[in-house]
Amino acid sequence: MIRRPRQSWSVSRTVLVQLLRRLVYITAKTGPISPWEEPSHRKLVPNSGGVWVEPLPSSEISDELLMLASASGAVPVRIPGYWIPASSSLSLVKRGEKVLYSLHGGGYYEGTAHPSSLMATIPASILKSCPSVTRAFAIEYRLSTIHENAFPAALLDALSGYHYLVNILHISPSDIIVEGDSAGGNLVLALTRYLVSNTTNLPVPSSLLLLSPWCDIGLSHDVSPSSSTLKLHADYDPEPHGVDDAKRAFLGPNGWGAAEINPYISPASRNPGLSIHFKGFPPTFIVAGGAENLAPQIRLLRDRMQKDLGSKLRYFEADGGSHDYILFSWQEPERSDALGEIADWTST
Repeated sequence: MIRRPRQSWSVSRTVLVQLLRRLVYITAKTGPISPWEEPSHRKLVPNSGGVWVEPLPSSEISDELLMLASASGAVPVRIPGYWIPASSSLSLVKRGEKVLYSLHGGGYYEGTAHPSSLMATIPASILKSCPSVTRAFAIEYRLSTIHENAFPAALLDALSGYHYLVNILHISPSDIIVEGDSAGGNLVLALTRYLVSNTTNLPVPSSLLLLSPWCDIGLSHDVSPSSSTLKLHADYDPEPHGVDDAKRAFLGPNGWGAAEINPYISPASRNPGLSIHFKGFPPTFIVAGGAENLAPQIRLLRDRMQKDLGSKLRYFEADGGSHDYILFSWQEPERSDALGEIADWTST
């Protein structure tokens, strides 16, 4: 028997969450189970607003990032990126025009930047709700389904996409909002930390939009009474250890130790060995769901960012919202409420 974890939820919503939870649990172990081949970093899908993005120049790669990449064998590669709407790939971005740089979720093991995908619902919905943001660019970063795509391959790709926008298209960083959901939110934080920590030709963007960010890839939030174990039936994210296979694939040779204390990987780790700050980060808006398993770690991230950002940090939590609820039209009224908050934030 399925019970409603939130009194405000309908029976159909409760059933959908539980079915989706089983699907996420299965794909976290098996990888994508789609009967057709999903778009990936290996090829550009024609007639979709796509462009090839060249590898990040070696001059933009720090010694620290080179060392991290050497462990897994990750190197910068040529990858696709997609403009949303597709027609916007044909016109130049004017100065002052806000561009959303979108990094999709999917646990680093599934998902795609292609405009026809479920993940593209998020940038498309933001564009529809926010008149001040005119177009989005989504990078097809590598998924950690093979050894050499483990951390920091996705970070290298996110940097390549940002370099493309700033140094190839000459879009001012002050006109770029970097957005990411779930694992994409984790990647946004890693990208920004790199930009803040390294003197390169890549200034930080104007702002960050983090949607249900996955900010502890370690195990520090899996052992507390206030952890995600209390929300197992209210979210479609699986039980705490249900994505361990995906975590291992992403971590690769870096292992669980890095997941506990590396600020690029787990900025909301509760491990006392983690040393972290958010000085230099741009204005940030965090959107979370009160019913999602990641809520405790997202709230800790909020508190840590608040110390350094002060009033530049904005936070919205929808009480009945599951993980990444903007993805799904049936997650109402939380979805519309969040998009309204985002529209207000982008207009200021």
